[in-house]
Amino acid sequence: MQEKLAGVNSIMEALNGRRKIHKIFVQEGRGGKRIEELLKLAEKRGVYWQYVDRQRLDQMYTQANHQGIIAQVDSFAYSSIEEIMEKAALSGREAFILILDGIEDPQNMGSIMRTAECAGVHGIIIPRHNNSEITPAVVRASAGAVEHMLVARETNLVNTIKTLKKNGLWIVAADMDGEQDYFRCRIPTPTALVVGGEGQGIRRLVKENCDMVLRIPMIGSIQSLNASVAAGLIIYEVLRQRQINL
Repeated sequence: MQEKLAGVNSIMEALNGRRKIHKIFVQEGRGGKRIEELLKLAEKRGVYWQYVDRQRLDQMYTQANHQGIIAQVDSFAYSSIEEIMEKAALSGREAFILILDGIEDPQNMGSIMRTAECAGVHGIIIPRHNNSEITPAVVRASAGAVEHMLVARETNLVNTIKTLKKNGLWIVAADMDGEQDYFRCRIPTPTALVVGGEGQGIRRLVKENCDMVLRIPMIGSIQSLNASVAAGLIIYEVLRQRQINL
């Protein structure tokens, strides 16, 4: 199947990523250094592009502002846990995997994926149900970072966690009912970090199968953080601890 991506960053990263791009449409009169770089890269990759009028782009992409450029691409290709583990092994670093349990908002999903890619997370695991898929909206929210991330979809996260444990990973959850503050404990490696959704958080059975449950302390009147902010804090705490122990 095919879908449409819009925006310079998303399309640029797709050109540097793994999925096939069939055609790029650029608004007539749209120029600038970034567009020029993108079109040169498209030509280098053998991707056909053409100028079209603004009205045609508006008809092709109605979800949001297309920024004067649209690409017709293959749908995002999901990976497997085995592929994620292989990537971790080949990286020469301890495995670092992110498990998202019920992230339904595409903006949060994209933001988390951008942070994960920047922090060197080897792959992300999501449930097949009650979680945002990798849609063009997620790609855009991630500024194209999704194109460089392996994402596996699993039917049963509890069984997935058991499989990861057999492969030597520690399962660490971030939850408001955690036993200790995330920055006051040693986070073991290799690590699979579990982050819950915007509403109910991590499901009970998933949480019960985690080795550690950490909390982010709340001092103010509001008692919860945006899911992408919470994920970012603990992702980078894992990275910080690994860096100081090099």
